[in-house]
Amino acid sequence: MNEVTHQRIKTNGIWMHIAEQGTGPLVLLLHGFPEIWYSWRHQIGYLAKHGYHVVAPDMRGYGDTDSPLSPTSYSIQHLVGDLVGILDHFGEQKAFIVGHDFGAIAAWHLSLFRPDRVKALIALSAPYFERSSSTRDSESVRRIFSDGCYVYQFQEPGRAEKSFARYDYLTVMKKFLLYNKTDYLVAPPGMEIIDYLETPAVLPPWISEEDLQVYAEKFEESGFTGALNYFRTIEQYWELMGPWQGSKISVPAKLIVGDKDIGFEILGTREYVKGSVLKSLVPDLEVVILDGHHFIHQEKAQEVSDEILSFLRKFST
Repeated sequence: MNEVTHQRIKTNGIWMHIAEQGTGPLVLLLHGFPEIWYSWRHQIGYLAKHGYHVVAPDMRGYGDTDSPLSPTSYSIQHLVGDLVGILDHFGEQKAFIVGHDFGAIAAWHLSLFRPDRVKALIALSAPYFERSSSTRDSESVRRIFSDGCYVYQFQEPGRAEKSFARYDYLTVMKKFLLYNKTDYLVAPPGMEIIDYLETPAVLPPWISEEDLQVYAEKFEESGFTGALNYFRTIEQYWELMGPWQGSKISVPAKLIVGDKDIGFEILGTREYVKGSVLKSLVPDLEVVILDGHHFIHQEKAQEVSDEILSFLRKFST
């Protein structure tokens, strides 16, 4: 089988780097924060070996993909436009979409805006949430979690970049990727979130120092502004999503989440995922809860790969 190849393609007005392997039905693997295409290293070859054309981009603002400076260039409409452009580049009307974290949010919204382009979607670690009809998201975050919440701290341009700069890039990666507590990321009063996060002395078995260095080197080249700009579109998201209020996700979907994921433990998310509200918004939904944390596709790589493959096969011809 061919090895992973790399190229940059033009999509939606930017140059996007993609990693690619295999032939067959197209599968897009969309990473989240703070990652790059490499976070799918376990799934790319596995899915390609089983007969799929796997494409894992560096999302807008990450890695070797263009990183527009303005936060307004990171709206969910921009992200969905990037994905439609990838499908157009390969001449595919429809594809399977797999996303983690912000990549899952992009996958949900591609399915919401353009269900005609999605065969089925698999979301990791991020269930679909409907836009609040009354309360702006940034107001909710600050009211519930205080000024110490990482989402709130990331809103101010330059603030997080300045605090991150007190550490080397490898340490920043360790602080975020290896966080394994169930407490939400909220720093005490007067403290920046990057200072609050611990640096583990021992690595877990699912990631190596060499893996972490891959991330660190790419963020040293690109900086963090592009990645942080995703958080700086909260207000824009609320303003732009009004027309889709009450809309449902109509494509077949599967949600995979770790039972120790910080996002699964807060604000009733566990009950939301297991209950009827999410099912009413995503009627054709399968939910799988694994023993793991937020970066479940790396921590439980084989289990997640098998779950993805079994779902893809249901809709592959």
